[in-house]
Amino acid sequence: MLNNVFLKGLRDRRVSLIWWAVGLTLFVVLTIAVYPSMRNNPSIQDYAESSADLMKAIAGSIDITSPVGYLNSQLFFMMLPIIMSILAISIGSDALAGEEGRGTLDLLLSAPLPRRRAVVEKFATMVMAVTLEAVVLYAGMALLALATSMDISYLNMAEATFGLVFLALVFGTLALLLGAASGSKGLSIGIAAALGLGTLLLNSLGLIIEALDPWRRITPIYYYSENNPLANGLNWIHVLILVAITAVFLGASLFFFEHRDITV
Repeated sequence: MLNNVFLKGLRDRRVSLIWWAVGLTLFVVLTIAVYPSMRNNPSIQDYAESSADLMKAIAGSIDITSPVGYLNSQLFFMMLPIIMSILAISIGSDALAGEEGRGTLDLLLSAPLPRRRAVVEKFATMVMAVTLEAVVLYAGMALLALATSMDISYLNMAEATFGLVFLALVFGTLALLLGAASGSKGLSIGIAAALGLGTLLLNSLGLIIEALDPWRRITPIYYYSENNPLANGLNWIHVLILVAITAVFLGASLFFFEHRDITV
């Protein structure tokens, strides 16, 4: 089993992934179940329009009563990017630095397994775990959208949901890189989470502060949300940018882990 780090990683995380799936499903159920009471509610829409700057910053739009506007404001603009990034960061930070901190990395490296392959399989575990949660997320949202008669494109919903995987992997792979370079799980979580929340805040403020608008382009979430994927689908050029950032972080992880003395 040690020769297949990918399968071992999924096996070791099966319980936590189940609880993540349960939590995501409950969150989506509670969020979408409220929508019928808000649909075409003029007072709620009037409030959003009277607080336009605030709504743009926290919801990305002042349209919060249409299906797309509601799901964006409650899920896709802020909450789901945060939640999925937290999942990826938790896995990425634990992949190498976590094992090193627990003293189990020596067991992994004592197997006839190149360090580079260990990193790649740890990364593959993270990709699969985040993707599986996205599948659960999409299934729950699609069923609830159907049950509440939401007039929405299920293809665009799929693109918006799986676009979250590309976004989350940027921060998850950053955490993997920091763990590979430092051996500190706490450091990798702290820096990756701070950058994730900081860039999310910068992107939000850039929608209402003109001077900050050009800086939105340095934030990963800009390349996820700018095209409004729930309404228009993903911009695949932007997706390639996220993939490229992830690839750079993965390459750096391979370099640092291969050349660093490991504490065991």
